[in-house]
Formats: sequence, C-alpha cells, structure tokens
Amino acid sequence: MRRAAIGASHGALATLLGLTLAGCNTTPTDETAGMSTEKLYGEAKDEASVGNWERATMLYGRLEARAAGTPLAQQAQLDLAYAFYRSGEKAQAETTIERFIKLHPSSPALDYAYYLQGLINFNENLGLLGSLARQDLSERDQRASRDAYQSFRQLVQQFPDSKYAADAQLRMNYIVNTLAQYEVHVARYYYRRGAYVAAANRAQQAVQEFQSAPATEEALYIMTLAYDRLSLPDLRDDARRVLTQSFPQSSYVTQGFAAADKPWWQLW
Repeated sequence: MRRAAIGASHGALATLLGLTLAGCNTTPTDETAGMSTEKLYGEAKDEASVGNWERATMLYGRLEARAAGTPLAQQAQLDLAYAFYRSGEKAQAETTIERFIKLHPSSPALDYAYYLQGLINFNENLGLLGSLARQDLSERDQRASRDAYQSFRQLVQQFPDSKYAADAQLRMNYIVNTLAQYEVHVARYYYRRGAYVAAANRAQQAVQEFQSAPATEEALYIMTLAYDRLSLPDLRDDARRVLTQSFPQSSYVTQGFAAADKPWWQLW
C-alpha cells in the first residue's frame, strides 16, 4: 500500500512537472504569420486610421522586417515613424526617420521624410500651448526648435517645389521668431536681476541674429534701459533711435514691459 502511494505521488509529480515545462516552452502566437505583406499593410493602415497607434506601430514594424528590400518596406518605415510620432514616442520616431534618411538618400519620399523629421521636433514646442498655460514658448529648451529648423531648411533648400515646402517655410519663420523671443526672454531675465551688461549683450545678440523677428522691438527697448543703467548715454540714445525708427508706433515707449504681456505667436 505504501509503495503504491509513493508510486502515485511520483506519477503526479512527473505529470505536474511535465505540464510546467510545457507551459514554459509555449511561445506567443504571431497572428500576422499567415498574412501577405499587402494584407499586413492594409491592417496597419486601418489601425492608424482610427488612432490605434500602438497596434499600428507593431504592424508596421513587422511589415518592415517582412518586406525588407522592397519599396513597401520603405513605405512601412515612413509610416512607422509617423505612428511613433503620433503616439508620443518622440525618441523612437526620431530614430526611425533618421534611419530612413540615412538608408534611402535618393528616395522620392525624401522631402516628406525631412518634413516629418521637422514635425517630430516642432510638435514639442506646441505642447505647452495645448495645456493653455501662460508660460512663453521661448522659455523652453530651444534645442528641439533648432533641430526642427534644420530639417525644414533641408526640405526647402533641396526640394523647393515640394508640396511640403510652403508649410515648412511657415514653420521656419515661426521657429525664428521663437528663438528670437528666447534671447529676449533671457535678456529680460538679466535686466530684472540687475545684470545690465549681460542684458544688453543678450538683447543685442537678438537684434543682430533675428532682425526681422517681432522680438527685436523689445530687445531694443531692453538695450535702452540697460545702457541707461550702465551710464552709457551714447549707446542708449542709439538704441532708442533705432527703436523709434524701426517701430514708430512701439508700445514699449509708453507701456514698458507691460507691452510684452501679449504673446506674438498664432496657431494655425
């Protein structure tokens, strides 16, 4: 009786062990294994069209691997970068589009690739407005803006007739204004803390680098104030003269820094 019980116990243990090992050897089923590349592409596009970006990125990734070396793989790579961008995966979107540009420098879709690369970085600047915050866009790190500018610039220079060129130029102008406002924001920061030399230098830099930007008006005003504090009347008068000649209706002359409370940017 005891020997039989021991044998039964060993049998149950062996069965349990066998089930456990079987469970460990089970691999996830690839639901796309039987799909043609065309079918897989259609599924990915359908998911993207309804905003299911997580599943779309998975499908585009599998399509790119399965259709390697074909035009469809290139299209999948572009769509994958866009899906990452829309899902908020900025780092993965950047990596994917940079890989496309490096691997396919003669692609007929290279203009779109540069445009998308610009959008990936440009969108980060707009996020703050989406929250309806009052913080100036120029107060954020400007690296993304500069990266976006370079991508849009490459598009406009290499593909001036591209259907994306006009919008890219508009966004470049916007970025220039943002960068100029950033310099002015720093100049204002220095002035309000009594660092008048730093304030004047930063404002002068904004005027020199971004002459056509709206922020140069405030930059010139900061220069007049800083030079006055530094007892440099000639430089002060020069800055004031340029301010009144360039902006004859300038509200800074009558309102001071209160004129800067209204942001210059517009959404489109």
